[in-house]
Amino acid sequence: MNAFCGNPLDRSSRERMDEAWLDAALADPRSRFLAFARLDVLVKKDGTGLAWARRGLLEKIGPEARPVLLGLQGGVAHYAVDASSLTEPAAALGLDAVAEFADVRAVAGQLAPEDTGIVAQARALVDWHATHPFCARCGAATVIAQGGAMRRCERCKAEHFPRVNPVVIMLVVRGDRALLGRQAAWPRGMYSTLAGFVEAGETIEEAVRREVLEEAGIAVGAVRYHSSQPWPFPSSLMIGCVAEALGDDIKIDDHELDDARWIDRQTMAAACRGETDASGLWLPPPMAIGRTLCDAWVGLES
Repeated sequence: MNAFCGNPLDRSSRERMDEAWLDAALADPRSRFLAFARLDVLVKKDGTGLAWARRGLLEKIGPEARPVLLGLQGGVAHYAVDASSLTEPAAALGLDAVAEFADVRAVAGQLAPEDTGIVAQARALVDWHATHPFCARCGAATVIAQGGAMRRCERCKAEHFPRVNPVVIMLVVRGDRALLGRQAAWPRGMYSTLAGFVEAGETIEEAVRREVLEEAGIAVGAVRYHSSQPWPFPSSLMIGCVAEALGDDIKIDDHELDDARWIDRQTMAAACRGETDASGLWLPPPMAIGRTLCDAWVGLES
């Protein structure tokens, strides 16, 4: 399973339509709340997982607290809440002795798979609500509706839903070699699979072929789907593919890539195991779907 997948919560689509149910769930003392501050997630300091809190958390955040319903588990409602309005959020919430706000990338590898799935949903929703307070149609203020599954304009009644940005990420292969690229901002020696946003009116296969041709000058034929991964930075869906190259003459777009190179299967397998070749090649961490594609190609598991 890819990281940020496996969310165990029932997203409660029917219950969200019932305002009385929503009010009762929010008031229920059993309900649990996961706080974020500037998109960092609250985790336990002992490394045992997410730091869920009870309803008293909302009072400490104050009127800025607008909890977003994530779903139900065992009949208990689970929410995400933004505590970014607090200067020292962990201390202000009285949790600094046992919990801390942590960068999601830094802690994802330490969390249980199902917890990363919850974080993917929660982080994306917290960010979307924070950045969409006004109606894109008329400019008036919007309010949370259906427990946070949407926002509604108070003036023109337009309904707005959280956006997910589709991204193709592909391992391009030709025979016993695979194509990897790197961006200039990445750490020295780090290479990964090519990737790019799907554009309007474009299929997944067309996006793969366009991105590879634009970035590396390689024409692609057959494209097959491998797996997908929510990527909450802030809200993308990574669509993992394997693409068959029709040639091997690389011509990079230096606005997109710093370098691209063909890697043979033996070298790739060594890199997947954490070994490096003479050039210092290394791959993204196992939580990235680009690494999953590389591992699968050489017959390893992340």
